[in-house]
Amino acid sequence: MTIDSSKTQTPATDLRPIRRALLSVTDKTGLVDFARSLASFGVDLVSTGGTAKALREAGLKIRDISDLTGFPEMLDGRVKTLHPRVHGGILHIRNNPDHVAAVNEHEIEPIDMVVVNLYAFEKTSQKLGVAFAEVIENIDIGGPSMVRSAAKNFDDVAIVTATADYPTLMEELTANQGSLTRATRWSLAKAAFATTAAYDAGIATALESITEPTGPATFAQDTFPSILRIIDPLANTLRYGENPHQKAALYIDGSGKGVASGKQLQGKELSYNNIVDLDACWELVSEFDPADAAVVIIKHTNPCGASTGSTVVEAYRRALEADPVSAFGGVIGINREVDAEAAEEIAKLFVEAIVAPSFTLAALERFAAKKNLRLIAITSAETPRILKQVSGGLLVQDADLRRVTEAELKIVTERHPTSEEMRALLFSWSVCKHVKSNAIVYARFNNGHGQTVGIGAGQMSRVDAARFGAMKAVLPLAGTVAASDAFFPFADGLETVAQAGATAVIQPGGSVRDAEVIEAANRLKVAMVFTGVRHFRHG
Repeated sequence: MTIDSSKTQTPATDLRPIRRALLSVTDKTGLVDFARSLASFGVDLVSTGGTAKALREAGLKIRDISDLTGFPEMLDGRVKTLHPRVHGGILHIRNNPDHVAAVNEHEIEPIDMVVVNLYAFEKTSQKLGVAFAEVIENIDIGGPSMVRSAAKNFDDVAIVTATADYPTLMEELTANQGSLTRATRWSLAKAAFATTAAYDAGIATALESITEPTGPATFAQDTFPSILRIIDPLANTLRYGENPHQKAALYIDGSGKGVASGKQLQGKELSYNNIVDLDACWELVSEFDPADAAVVIIKHTNPCGASTGSTVVEAYRRALEADPVSAFGGVIGINREVDAEAAEEIAKLFVEAIVAPSFTLAALERFAAKKNLRLIAITSAETPRILKQVSGGLLVQDADLRRVTEAELKIVTERHPTSEEMRALLFSWSVCKHVKSNAIVYARFNNGHGQTVGIGAGQMSRVDAARFGAMKAVLPLAGTVAASDAFFPFADGLETVAQAGATAVIQPGGSVRDAEVIEAANRLKVAMVFTGVRHFRHG
């Protein structure tokens, strides 16, 4: 919620004084200071359970909810605010004579502010080995009921659901002698309904996936929900989308991980395209074991260079060497902390953004001279499912997290790959997985590390992808290996990569013409392995 606390000149009819506030929160961040601010305006503070205890311990005068309702909290706290004296106090319309007469008749005290945040259901339900009974007990009933009542009656009542709003509200209360404007109450109400919507969506999604409602909660991992619920808060609006005439915004999933929640350390505001490229960068560079430094340079979501090395600077030089022209204006992903030596080398090239787990102080000092360069520190996160909007709906699929090992590969040719070719094949396969289909990746393995040589991306024909990858190569193609993201439908694709200089090939297999392709590989003395796994990437 955004409140403009500078608007102190407000019509008197627009203001509502806060005389009584009901506070019942799970997250007690900033609570004491906010309650003290309310008390300074003479607000009668009513509270429940642990909230009341925390406020009393801070020296505040608090009325128990049971004093307001005339009824004790009961059923282990399940019933404490579900009472006419609570909801009548919140919901009655102050300028409706019938409402006023009813609350007076039943001696119901008006409640002008409700401060509530809800049981941490999602956090609880995601705990390893959590008991089903604990999941159920963390479904808040009274909290959402009060939130909805207060939000519905925003003309008379302020509903506060976010601890981050406390400081701004305190400023406005001070500016208006203990009152809040209608605009503020309306903003709070909209945020409150969004809060309960997200809360209920989280409960529905979690419960739907529980397979057995007894003992430890068992969650099904391979099912799709009957209703897809996406309740991600807005992080910020972007300057524009893929093109200047398109509007765009970034929403976050609340995990605090991944590119969307990366910490920007310097540079211009991230654009839509920057974020897309950074995500592609991070996905690919995360394929590699951090035991090896890995660097990926991305342009328009496709890698133009990728390499591993003993150090970040070595991996960067090798990735840049693969296609220095395309790297200009690209985005770089690095799987290790970026040090000063790497920063010194990278600073020689114009790049839009760099994503890495962290940057040394010396690296940040070197990059500081490039004020527009965006530096993003990221906490890694795997995306379990991918969503794509189509006209009239959404496509949902599991993320392509499948990796193959050498033991899974099937050698189908008379000549077997050498150990160096095998390592190069596995490296090229990891890169090929992140190249738009049809994709062919030429790579090599020397001095103990992998390096791309030529990348053929997004071609309508696999033969064209093989030719384009060879055309893009600035390093020698002789002795390279080639990866194909899907099978060769004809022998011509295999023949093209062999003619370019590849001596070994990795591909899924599975074509009705596999025998023809294998025969061509044997004739050309090319080693070939099948993965049994396809990696189409349609974007």
